Amino acid sequence: MVEQKNNPLHGVTLETIMVYLVDYYGWEGLYNKIRVNCFSNNPSIKSSLTFLRKTPWARKKIEDLYLFTINKGNRFSN
Repeated sequence: MVEQKNNPLHGVTLETIMVYLVDYYGWEGLYNKIRVNCFSNNPSIKSSLTFLRKTPWARKKIEDLYLFTINKGNRFSN
């Protein structure tokens, strides 16, 4: 198995990312950041995961927001 030292998403599941972002921003905040209906119309982790797995551009935006959010928190911990 090849280690991916420079890939911060390695080993992080999409479900983990979604749970973190919903905890951090809430559904309304997440919808304000990334305008997709699955975050505003009866949102759930399950329906969001289904949509994100089928929609590469939306998944990329979620992954980018996750990286931005965790890096924002790391700036103040040094």
